[in-house]
Amino acid sequence: MLLLLLTFTFDICLYFYNLYIFLPLFIFDTVVVLCPPQCTQWRTSVFGTGVYAAVSSICGAAVHRGILGPAGGPVRVHRLQGRHNYISSYAHGIHSQALSHWTASFSLTSRWNHFDCQMDIAMVIDSSSNIGQRRFNLQKNFIAKLAAMLRVGPIGPHIGLIQASDSPRTEFLLTNYTQPKELLFAIKELAYLGGDSNTGKAIMHTAETFFSQENGGRRGHPRVMMVLIDGWPSDDLDQAAMLARESGINVFLVSVAKPAPEELSMVRDKDFMKKAVCKDNGFFSYPIPSWFSTTKHIRPLTQRLCSLDGLLCSKTCYNSVNIGFLIDGSSSVGDGNFQLVLEFLAGIARSFEVSDVGAHIGAVQFTYEQRLEFGLSDYSNKDDAINALRRISYMSGGTSTGSAISYTTQNLFRRTGPGRNFLIVVTDGQSYDDVRGPAMAAHKQGITIFSVGVAWAPLDDLKAMSSEPKDTHTFFTREFSGLSEFIPPLVRGICRDFTENN
Repeated sequence: MLLLLLTFTFDICLYFYNLYIFLPLFIFDTVVVLCPPQCTQWRTSVFGTGVYAAVSSICGAAVHRGILGPAGGPVRVHRLQGRHNYISSYAHGIHSQALSHWTASFSLTSRWNHFDCQMDIAMVIDSSSNIGQRRFNLQKNFIAKLAAMLRVGPIGPHIGLIQASDSPRTEFLLTNYTQPKELLFAIKELAYLGGDSNTGKAIMHTAETFFSQENGGRRGHPRVMMVLIDGWPSDDLDQAAMLARESGINVFLVSVAKPAPEELSMVRDKDFMKKAVCKDNGFFSYPIPSWFSTTKHIRPLTQRLCSLDGLLCSKTCYNSVNIGFLIDGSSSVGDGNFQLVLEFLAGIARSFEVSDVGAHIGAVQFTYEQRLEFGLSDYSNKDDAINALRRISYMSGGTSTGSAISYTTQNLFRRTGPGRNFLIVVTDGQSYDDVRGPAMAAHKQGITIFSVGVAWAPLDDLKAMSSEPKDTHTFFTREFSGLSEFIPPLVRGICRDFTENN
């Protein structure tokens, strides 16, 4: 990723007045803008909500987004393509304006991290008699340093904590402390419990309820459970670890001071580490020789916890796929049927966990021409993506499906990796151009195509576009009202293909 840092002083803020930065001029994908204090006391023009027109004040948009306060500071700006229908809204003292169209856009994130770590992390710590008061205090120091390295924040990682003893005790939930100082104070105040090290009970307790939305779990954010054990557990971990894996939770086991040879006879299950973790591949197991040598392990352990590609247990189809909708806007569809198509696609989108770090939704409408309605990175939550789908205006015109597939391949999926990209083509008639060549090019690029035909769409064309096996990737109905019946099999098909390819 190319990245540029732009620093604005207060004087420059006055000079530039609105801090306009025209993103189409950049050769960079991402820039970091250092906004000065109190910049919004000057007139700021902001267009859009979440995704902003490039003519907007970047620092004004950052205040509107809620990621910049009066003190100013760095914000990260991500260049996006132009779009239609920028939405007006009022937030954080800034009234953003509506705009029908602009040639380029941007989105914002809060700061320039060494790495992005938008995880929900449950720390299960050892509070048993095995560890004792002295080593318990060393454990608290270790997790405090780990929490500081993770850089907890409202849109960054969230951390909650459970103590393992005779019975598990939840000390604080994921959203109780989202500021570093508050979190570190809460860790410092933890009281030692004593008792058995029933780690299995603690894992089961955490897997059952801790990551629920009611308890502060964020939809679409990877779930991580870091379990600390001094020595070995008093109970079995098998069933609890299985529940965690099935729930999409990535269990890391940090084992400190492994059993000495003369102690092995007291260990109930010598393979407890292998059985507890998300996957027994060495990545999720982290042995540390002693509580007196933990400092050097903080950075490498932090990097593991934040390694999105390594979190195998959270990679489900529902939170990992990129889905593009290619929508026929030709004259034969008609405005009423076009609305039925949009509701059908909204029903598909509703099945996935759309977020910055989860699934992504994008849409292209086509006639003889093509129009990118919104890109895969334009909306970071499900409601916004579905609302954007429903706001798409009907174009009307001819039908060039082949050109539309080529356009979508090049413009919607251009920066995404293969194996998780899906294109759903919805059309009601014969294409005026060839569909086979563009579809084959998309397949070679790693894009799985599902064809959905309505009314007069030729079955030969639908199958020519579809991925193999054709029968499970091709759908047809005579009436637009029948589209809703395809939502469950399409979602199952996407998940089937994702599982087979990953």
